[in-house]
Amino acid sequence: MSLPGAALVAHTRRIADDVDLLHVAGPEGFALVQEGNGLAGRGTALRIPLEHGPGRLAAAADQVAVALGAIERHDEVGLPGCGPVAFAALPFAEARPASAVVPALVVGRAADGTRWSTSVGPPGAPVPALVAGPSASTTSPTAFEVHASRPSEQWCDAVARAVAAMQAGRLVKVVLAREVVVETDRPVVAGEVAGRLRAATPSALVYCVDGLVGASPELLVSRSGDVVRSQPMAGTAPRSGDPNVDTRLAASLLASTKDRAEHQITIDMVLDTVLPFCSYVDSEPVPQVVPAGAVQHLASLVEGRLSSPPASVLSLVAALHPTPAVCGWPRAEALALIEELEELDRGRYTGAVGWVDADGNGRFAVAIRGVELDGCRARVLAGNGIVADSDPATELAETRSKLQTVLSALIRP
Repeated sequence: MSLPGAALVAHTRRIADDVDLLHVAGPEGFALVQEGNGLAGRGTALRIPLEHGPGRLAAAADQVAVALGAIERHDEVGLPGCGPVAFAALPFAEARPASAVVPALVVGRAADGTRWSTSVGPPGAPVPALVAGPSASTTSPTAFEVHASRPSEQWCDAVARAVAAMQAGRLVKVVLAREVVVETDRPVVAGEVAGRLRAATPSALVYCVDGLVGASPELLVSRSGDVVRSQPMAGTAPRSGDPNVDTRLAASLLASTKDRAEHQITIDMVLDTVLPFCSYVDSEPVPQVVPAGAVQHLASLVEGRLSSPPASVLSLVAALHPTPAVCGWPRAEALALIEELEELDRGRYTGAVGWVDADGNGRFAVAIRGVELDGCRARVLAGNGIVADSDPATELAETRSKLQTVLSALIRP
């Protein structure tokens, strides 16, 4: 039996002209782009169905590595992200089905300005042309109907029950999500939403994979050679649009005992999880405050050197997911309480979205601040970390702020 990818050839070439990566992705392509750098692709050279069930993510790392390794490579650039690349948007729950896609064309831009394109196809196949600019849609939605899947009073009651569980000592933190559904008169174009989100949150990791579109502020994990990085986020404050007010809110966030304790739970978990893969790993001693649309978060950069041979980025994703920032702590107790109280299927919300190359390099964001598109229906979710002194009304207001960034990009007059 032949290996997936064995009949394909990947050619990577330098390109001279600068290219807008979201334009490369087009209306329904693939992208993980931050401040102009990253990867984007379109077309499908190979789709890799991934196993699902307990341990799925660890198995996925091997499945994708085998498939990418079977593709013949011709690479004149030699940077992470060159050669064949697989994009994936992995669900929050391991029981959900998932797949990875090797685009027929991928364009990359590194932080030093190096640019390249990779074509993947049968031997002798023509090289897909680059896209010079955006294609304007003439069929964008003009009518929108928005409704919450669960009344806000019921969600606040779930928060109160979670607080009671923590006050009783069952766990330290749990993340509870809310869902808003948007119905439109015409299908939503993924590329248009991605462009609006980039304009609204220019420092975010803009992602677009198989109908999942968003602008995440949070790097789950990246691997470049033997360097591993993560930037966990936990602890949130609103933003007003007034720089002076936002500075005061950021200072209050840094001074908040509740938010700093919630943040430290996530940092400790990431450090403890990554350490067995590393010869060295450390985090920033004091968190930063990172703006993310209508809110701002505490964030700390974690960086380390991987032991030899370095683990694939997908193996690191498998070890880290789900972090306390999207699940809670301890993990098992938090997952059980989510199952009891949340009353929704998260799908790919709070999963991992990104890319991996044939050498195991890659970059995955936490799939938040996004929307799952399905024709004329869109699901937008937002969640909060609930701790023992959380206030349900305050948590509800915070989810509304998080939802607003995405809804503003989705619903246009």
